[in-house]
Amino acid sequence: MDKRILILNTGGTLASVASETGLKPGIKKEDVLEELSAVSKGIELIAEDFSSVDSANFSPEHWAALAERIAHARREYSGIVVIHGTDTLAYTSSMLSFMLLNIDIPVVITGSQLNLTHPVADALENCRLAFHMAASGYPGVFVAFNRRIILGCRASKVRSLSFDAFESINFPQIGTVSSLGLSIDSSLLPERKDIFSLRNTYCDRIRVIKLFPGITADVFEEAERAGCRGIYVEAFGLGGVPFLGNDISGKIHELVQNGITVLVGTQCRYEGSNLNVYETGMKAKAAGVTESFDMTTEAAVTKLMWVLGQTDDPELVREYFSVSLCREVTIP
Repeated sequence: MDKRILILNTGGTLASVASETGLKPGIKKEDVLEELSAVSKGIELIAEDFSSVDSANFSPEHWAALAERIAHARREYSGIVVIHGTDTLAYTSSMLSFMLLNIDIPVVITGSQLNLTHPVADALENCRLAFHMAASGYPGVFVAFNRRIILGCRASKVRSLSFDAFESINFPQIGTVSSLGLSIDSSLLPERKDIFSLRNTYCDRIRVIKLFPGITADVFEEAERAGCRGIYVEAFGLGGVPFLGNDISGKIHELVQNGITVLVGTQCRYEGSNLNVYETGMKAKAAGVTESFDMTTEAAVTKLMWVLGQTDDPELVREYFSVSLCREVTIP
């Protein structure tokens, strides 16, 4: 019996068409099914047009609605494939990893660097891989791109033009394609720790602040005045935060005392933070920050939004960040 796979088309490059103002979403579900029938042997495809937007316009409201649609559809299908623009794909795959925690079917997000009808597009191969991962029976949220399967919470877009656009950051990729077919390392899959329950509430009152030499505390003061409940700080190196001259660590301590969660990570893409090495990190830790360790920026930002949607208690927020929920982080 054919596996039934639901395709949720959100737009993005894969479903784009040329216009006078540049590429914009325009390919609908009927065209998607027609084009993709060639790469879905043994799989029954059902398509829905969830949205038709460039992924730069994909918002937290879209995440919540998409998670809800997936949760409601999961019993009717063997797996679900989400067609998505590449620019914010990793944010969506990370947030879905939290909103759909413990889901019991594969949810696979894919896209392309060229649109579906382009003669040398990567779209067909990416979709072929996504369909077969969705039919694999392995539960969780994944990204399928350029013959790689990546955990949704570990994916990051690292190249703007190349077909090899995504990498698995600080964690092995889940699967690869070779002459032997699709190979999945099941030991790397997220563990289902509980029954599935949709949890798609979030808080978007956060800021992301990237430190630079000479940054002043007023950036943090503005965030506090705006009513932010959480701030993700991309710090230097292993997580260094300045304290001489512009005492950013001191300002962070004030924010934490006022009930604002301050999450600190590194600007470096690989290997993560460690606040126990340098004075600049230890002072930040003493100021009460929460550490993001080896999380991607996409996962850190979406987890912060998601956790703040679950609780108002700063101590409970800290507890959420002290554990790995879906292999999004390695806790030393």
